[in-house]
Amino acid sequence: MASQRTYYVYIMASKSRVTYVGVTGCLMARVLRHRVGEGGEFTRRYQVHRLVYFASFRNVGDAIGRETEIKKWRRGKKVRLIEERNPTWEDLAEGWGEAAVMRVRKTDSG
Repeated sequence: MASQRTYYVYIMASKSRVTYVGVTGCLMARVLRHRVGEGGEFTRRYQVHRLVYFASFRNVGDAIGRETEIKKWRRGKKVRLIEERNPTWEDLAEGWGEAAVMRVRKTDSG
């Protein structure tokens, strides 16, 4: 049985709360690309590196439609959307891309 893809509409923000709205099929990879400056000229210029909102969709058309809708909104409506789920604008992807630490625990097995 084939696995279903998931698509994401996301909002990235700078520390000064400049926002960028996008859509992707791989949220972690896209966020990490923004962080290393591969998100485009706008996100590089304004240092838009923090994931502050995302929503998932099973249908790519629905995701693109929602992204288009949000991009047309005035700033105040986008801010309300973010703050409904993330009132303090925390980076929802904090720690993504950092080295993982593996811990091995000894067990008593005979």
